[in-house]
Amino acid sequence: MKVAFLSISKIPVLPFIGSITAGFPSPADDHLDNSIDLNLEIIKDRDATFFGRVEGDSMTGAGIEHGDLLVINKGLEPRNGKIAVCFIDGEFTVKRIKIEQDIIWLIAENQKYKPIKVTAENDFLIWGIVTNVIKYV
Repeated sequence: MKVAFLSISKIPVLPFIGSITAGFPSPADDHLDNSIDLNLEIIKDRDATFFGRVEGDSMTGAGIEHGDLLVINKGLEPRNGKIAVCFIDGEFTVKRIKIEQDIIWLIAENQKYKPIKVTAENDFLIWGIVTNVIKYV
């Protein structure tokens, strides 16, 4: 699964209706005076945050699908079990990282794909940690 990067542009403050009940409906017109700033909601560190669009299906088990927009923070420390955008042998990919003593594994969330063992022969960098996924429905 590859990631195509997009530039960050300021997201405007938008109307916000608050919580939306998935059961019995409630009138939304009473709540239209509220607003939400998506910059504050999804971008915690503007200087370290990037967007990337997903290409492929290796992370579908984690709810990340082709066409989704990833919010990636380069300032977060890579930790075992996190979903990361990695640069390996000249290409970007998004995978769950598994850290074992001196070994790093890149784990797909789709059984069609085998884990990738990162070795000293690989040109490898954990580029950033995925913090949010924005989907089209």
